[in-house]
Amino acid sequence: MTTDATRAYRNRVGLVAEIPNFPGPWHEVMEKVKIADELGYDSVWLAESWGYELFTSMADLVRVTKRTKIGAGIANIYSRTPALLASTVATLDERSNGRIILGLGPSGANVIEHWHGVPFQKPVKRTREYVDIIRMILRSERLVYHGEFFNLERGFKLRFTPLRPDLPIYIAALGPKNVLQSGEIADGVLPIHWPGDKWGEMRETLDEGARIAGRPQHSAAIAPIITSVILDEKANENDRAAARLFAATPLAFYIGRMGVYYAEMLTRHGYGAEVAVVQEAWKHKDKNPAAAVSPALLDATSIIGTPREVVAKLDQWAASGVDEPLLGMPGGSVDEVGGKLSALMDALKA
Repeated sequence: MTTDATRAYRNRVGLVAEIPNFPGPWHEVMEKVKIADELGYDSVWLAESWGYELFTSMADLVRVTKRTKIGAGIANIYSRTPALLASTVATLDERSNGRIILGLGPSGANVIEHWHGVPFQKPVKRTREYVDIIRMILRSERLVYHGEFFNLERGFKLRFTPLRPDLPIYIAALGPKNVLQSGEIADGVLPIHWPGDKWGEMRETLDEGARIAGRPQHSAAIAPIITSVILDEKANENDRAAARLFAATPLAFYIGRMGVYYAEMLTRHGYGAEVAVVQEAWKHKDKNPAAAVSPALLDATSIIGTPREVVAKLDQWAASGVDEPLLGMPGGSVDEVGGKLSALMDALKA
């Protein structure tokens, strides 16, 4: 049963426009984002790994949209300085008339050390210093800061006044310490592959962090990046099986090739045996790791179905804590995506 409170999320549904490990033609991505903007989706996010550069692409989306928020999901806290991130988002926020959300996160040791060539050290502490410094710059304060990673003495100040000194900062938090800290310092969190029956635990940890910092409860929104597939109302069992294998592919990749965070998080939540099966599949060239993802693990971390089925599951997740679900941009041609996004929006408004 849904209530007005649990239905509130329906006005805050966002989309992840592009998966950086499997980029699509950029002109098509922009056309799809324009459709999402026209239909009224709340936000559109871009990711970054070792593909397209994040903020250049965000600037493109700013120019082709009018009302949708544009989110960095995520900028890592190693390859750019806090000052560069602050000036970048302040610039984009001005150019977009206040539509930017900054998502920050540690990424993973593989990417940070072997793509960027930077030591992967103390990600939770480093995240706090980044947020501290970025907020100081956005508030137009003189930058004098003493931390473990940054000691800034000269009192530099941003040479233009940011449009929003309180530009929202979300954190890609999975581990208990980072989730707790996010409740203290962030406006939202961006978990990925978090089990759908564990949102209540995340809310409790975030609110404990808020209490420690003297902030109101629910200061940090839960905005999960959700692997999703929107099916046609006439989808048959073969269509559903193909969609499930498609959705299992990124989950298997994150478990086996994106460091230890995701495997550890899922193991903490009771999926250790399922994680071990996927990890074992990666050791054998003749096996497809996606096929090793169990139905229970896939159903716990993704949403696959017709528009009405997707909304029904989102209603359940919203009732247990999700505030701003971020779904994957549907696949297909621009016209096909437009049809799917329109059908989903109709279901959300029903």
